[in-house]
Amino acid sequence: MTSEEQQEHRTGPGTGEAIRGTARGTAPAPLSILDLATVGVGYTPGQALAATTELARRAEQWGYHRFWVAEHHGMPGVASSTPAVLLAHLGAHTTTLRLGSGGVMLPNHAPLAIAEQFGLLEALHPGRIDLGLGRAPGTDPATARALRRGLAEGADDFPLQLSELTHFLDGDFPSGHPYGRLTAVPRGEGRPPVWLLGSSGFSAQLAGRLGLPFAFAHHFSSANTIPALDLYRTSFRPSAVLSEPYALIGVSAVAADDETAARRLARSAALGMLRLRRGNPGPIPTPEEAEEYPYSPAEAEFIDSWLDNVVLGAPGQVADGLEALRNRTGVDELMVTSHIHGHEARFRSYGLIAEAYGLTATA
Repeated sequence: MTSEEQQEHRTGPGTGEAIRGTARGTAPAPLSILDLATVGVGYTPGQALAATTELARRAEQWGYHRFWVAEHHGMPGVASSTPAVLLAHLGAHTTTLRLGSGGVMLPNHAPLAIAEQFGLLEALHPGRIDLGLGRAPGTDPATARALRRGLAEGADDFPLQLSELTHFLDGDFPSGHPYGRLTAVPRGEGRPPVWLLGSSGFSAQLAGRLGLPFAFAHHFSSANTIPALDLYRTSFRPSAVLSEPYALIGVSAVAADDETAARRLARSAALGMLRLRRGNPGPIPTPEEAEEYPYSPAEAEFIDSWLDNVVLGAPGQVADGLEALRNRTGVDELMVTSHIHGHEARFRSYGLIAEAYGLTATA
């Protein structure tokens, strides 16, 4: 039996109810948040993490379904380098919000270490933890090599690493396995649902074959969204976790008083991404810096292309744009991210989106 076939039979005690979200207010699908603990120019990482904590608290009050943080390294504009640490902190400041990794980059870690970290998170915050896994490094090649020192596997070994991780989570290595007598502790009655994340077809197909939920990074790989989702659905085989496919997409969304104000905020994120792509990552620039930057024709084209993939505008415009995207992709859940400068601007963007949908509570 291959590692993938073994995984199909070891999807764990989690159920679809722990995966499927609840649509609230007038939203036709569950709404969630992906946060990167954004560090903008003029702010410290400590201030960024405090803002993420406050955002999680508000997200719970507003009625968002889940709140994920992502593993990135070597990026001064992102403070969420270690999701498990941050999730433990966020769990202590919320009570009902689902928390998870969007995601942990599995090739950077020993599977046993991740099983222990998320077993501990589940023990601390039972029934509220999601384990989203990616196969990219979440950083540049040199940093990836430093992170993986001593680890023989890489992204190509992701299916085997995933199989090993779920064996540790479920405590069911087959007889005679070298790790058969090892136990990832703590391990309680439940364990976090495993999600596969991706920006191409590899994880989409793997998630489908294993009957796992799938999260696609539409916010930075929009050209691949429809093909990857189609591949996930056509590859899907029912499992003990899901009887039918369940997919969400990450979406860049910025809400403000009007489209002009929202576009001005979004341009700061676009300039930050331009610098990252050029190998010069830094804190997210201010809107003023983005306005004054002397763009070359190629740079201006990149910015315009990037902004075309952001759902932005007044609250009603954003709600309409998200619904159009949901209809086009057929996804089960939308996970919005506002990676913009200024904590209050981020709070307001998420709050206006929640208000536009009439979610269950107000901050």
